[in-house]
Amino acid sequence: MALVEFALTGDIARPVRLAVSDLLAWPQHRVKVTFDCLTSGVQHHGFAGPLLHDVLCDAGPGFDPARRKERARFLIAVTGTDGHRALLSWAEIDPDFAHAPVLLAVGMDDTPLDEAGPQLVLPQDRCGARYVSGVNVIRVDGGYGAGA
Repeated sequence: MALVEFALTGDIARPVRLAVSDLLAWPQHRVKVTFDCLTSGVQHHGFAGPLLHDVLCDAGPGFDPARRKERARFLIAVTGTDGHRALLSWAEIDPDFAHAPVLLAVGMDDTPLDEAGPQLVLPQDRCGARYVSGVNVIRVDGGYGAGA
């Protein structure tokens, strides 16, 4: 079995490739979610994993943490192995702004995601469209709003 990794890249000081096992180094959070899936109806799941914010902060995002307006212009693009993509703003996950408890799940319904790869989980979303299974790239981009 090959180790499934994802790339953490973009406007960060320490680009890295991480596996589900690496994500266990951060504090783990558990959430129970209910969301409406267009193809499968209402879904109920339990997820566990670190906060996306914690993982990204350790990578050294390319902004001055003391400058709130600078943080607010950063975007986070998450892509899965199936090509599904979701876009979040840094302000969504930042404790000084919305502080959404977005997870990079390492387990779903008490089943490890080692072979499938981590899953992006947005407990605050009513529909599952921004959930990304088998995350293979997370890109932080601060180019939006530059010079504006």
